[in-house]
Amino acid sequence: MRVLAFRHIPFESGGLIVPALAQRGISIQYVDLYRRDSEMPDPADAAGLIFLGGPMSANDDLAYLKREAAAIVQAVDREQPVLGVCLGAQLAARALGARVYRNHRKEIGWFDIHLTADGAADPLFAGVSRTETVFHWHGETFDLPQGAVLLASSDACRHQAFRFGEGVYGLQFHLEVTPEIIADWCSQDENSADVRELDGPIDPHVNAARLEELSNRVFGRWADLALRRAE
Repeated sequence: MRVLAFRHIPFESGGLIVPALAQRGISIQYVDLYRRDSEMPDPADAAGLIFLGGPMSANDDLAYLKREAAAIVQAVDREQPVLGVCLGAQLAARALGARVYRNHRKEIGWFDIHLTADGAADPLFAGVSRTETVFHWHGETFDLPQGAVLLASSDACRHQAFRFGEGVYGLQFHLEVTPEIIADWCSQDENSADVRELDGPIDPHVNAARLEELSNRVFGRWADLALRRAE
C-alpha cells in the first residue's frame, strides 16, 4: 500500500512522516511535478495524498500547482485522505476556496501552537498537550475553507491547523522535520533571505525529541485513516 507525496523542491522530503507510515505497512511514492519530465501517477490508486512544503506561494501561477490543486479537489470528492504541510496546507485551503495571503510576520523557528477545543478532541490530536512547541517556516497564511474546523493557532498565526470533512488535514507547521532536515534548510540558497532576517541561528535540536513523538502519533493516526479508506 502506498500514498503519493507531492514535493516542490529537491530538499523537501517526508521526513518523520515516512517511518510513521512504514510502521503501518504504507510506503511513500514521491511525485515531483515541478520537474518537467515528471509524470503524475493516478491519485485514485493511492491510499492518500500528501502535499509537502516549499518556498513558492500557493498563489503563484505555476502549472504544477494547478494540477495539485485539482488533485486535492478530486480527492475530496472521492473521500480520499489528504495531508497538507505548510505550502501543502495553503494549497489545500486555496483548492477548497479559501484565500492565501502574507502573514503579518514570518514565523521561522521553534514556536508554540495552541490546540483549540476542537483540536483537542480531533482524532489526530486527541491526547496531545493543549500547547506544544513545534517547528515553523512560513511567511504566508490562509483563511479557513468554508466548513473547515480550526484545530490549532499560534501567537503569530491564527490558522495553524484545520480539518475539512473527516480526512483532509492542513498543518501550517512542520511536525515532519528532523534536526538534520532543519540544518539542511538553513544552508539552502533558496532560504538564505529568510535566514538573514533571523535574530540568530536556529538550534535544530531544541524540541526534536518531542517533535518525533508528536509526529509518530499524528502522522500515524493519519495513516490509520488511509488504511481505513483502502479497506
